[in-house]
Amino acid sequence: MVAKHTAFYLSNRDDKKKLIQDILASKIIPETLNLKGVLFSEVTLNKFIEEELRHGKIDITTKVDNSLYNSSEGERKQALLKHLISIKPDYIVLDNVFGSLDAEAQLQFKTTLKALSNDVLLIQITNRITDVLPFMQSVFCFSNNTLVPFSPVENNAQTKFNLNLPKAYKQKVYNFNTLINFNNVSVKYGDRTIIKNISWTIKPGEFWKLIGPNGSGKSTMLSMVYGDNPKAYGQDISLFGIKKGSGESVWELKKKMGYFTADMVRGFARLDSIGNMVVSGFFDSVGLYKTPSHLEIEIAHQWLKVLGLFDVRKQSFVELTKGQQRLVLIARAMVKSPPLLILDEPTNGLDDAEAILFANLINKIAKETNTAILYVSHRIEEELNPDFIFKLTPTESGSIGEVIN
Repeated sequence: MVAKHTAFYLSNRDDKKKLIQDILASKIIPETLNLKGVLFSEVTLNKFIEEELRHGKIDITTKVDNSLYNSSEGERKQALLKHLISIKPDYIVLDNVFGSLDAEAQLQFKTTLKALSNDVLLIQITNRITDVLPFMQSVFCFSNNTLVPFSPVENNAQTKFNLNLPKAYKQKVYNFNTLINFNNVSVKYGDRTIIKNISWTIKPGEFWKLIGPNGSGKSTMLSMVYGDNPKAYGQDISLFGIKKGSGESVWELKKKMGYFTADMVRGFARLDSIGNMVVSGFFDSVGLYKTPSHLEIEIAHQWLKVLGLFDVRKQSFVELTKGQQRLVLIARAMVKSPPLLILDEPTNGLDDAEAILFANLINKIAKETNTAILYVSHRIEEELNPDFIFKLTPTESGSIGEVIN
């Protein structure tokens, strides 16, 4: 019997690691026995990057001859797929193939994989149903720890938050009318212009989404707001009513911001309790090293009640599901009631149910607080409701920006 192209649609509660091991051991698809299989995954990428860093051994380079370590996530994935194809395997296990890819890169991957499917067996693992490749001949999911053919059913997972968000911590009166203002900002690295003549204003309480393909300058712009990118100095950029570089330190600026990126979760791989994790947001620390006030503890507890995690607040953060960890880190960013919340690829790696829950929390923050939200993502989350979209479009002379509806 010839094996069919097969997809496995998982939630983050399923044991993906074991599933991959069983697939590679031909326990799930017996027809792959004695065939040569390879794994396309973040795990595989990290092994190659580790070899680069430890031994200076570069086995894979991107199409512009960069090492994996010095490349974007999209460039890494394209290089890895090309490398795996060159090995001429009989089958490829594709784990989260579209994560961190922009729309154009996703289309290129789909075209490549469609052509590859004529000669190579493809086995896909995904936690987003819209990512299932259209030529997959079978789709399976887990039901009571048993693989069964997938059929759409109504999701009974929690998707809403019924309690009101806590009131703002230490009501502050700010004397600025804009949070971020870029006025004809251009950035060059060497001979390459990244962004050109960007003008953009974010005001208190607004909900923005920043979009653009890989390499268009989104990360550069974020680093000039949240980080200490030296390219920001000498530019006409104002943050919270103060011109960048006029005296306010990056740490003073960060006190006015909450920040979340999916990569942050790796930095919190420790045994801190869930409650302490949220309270630490008042001090911008990884771990709780100061004694919080009664009010700070009470606000953290209110956030945990909103999230439905108050009763497990003494448990370890690492015991939570991936989706729950994201919710806790958003609460950690919000306890100090920052004027600005920055979300960088926040739903990357979440399953469908988790992404809906996450989106509803962000919509709730936008509705019930005066915190402005800057949301950056390649993925379109239908449930998220930004007020405005700022789009970066690459040109030969650098990316230009425009507000779109």
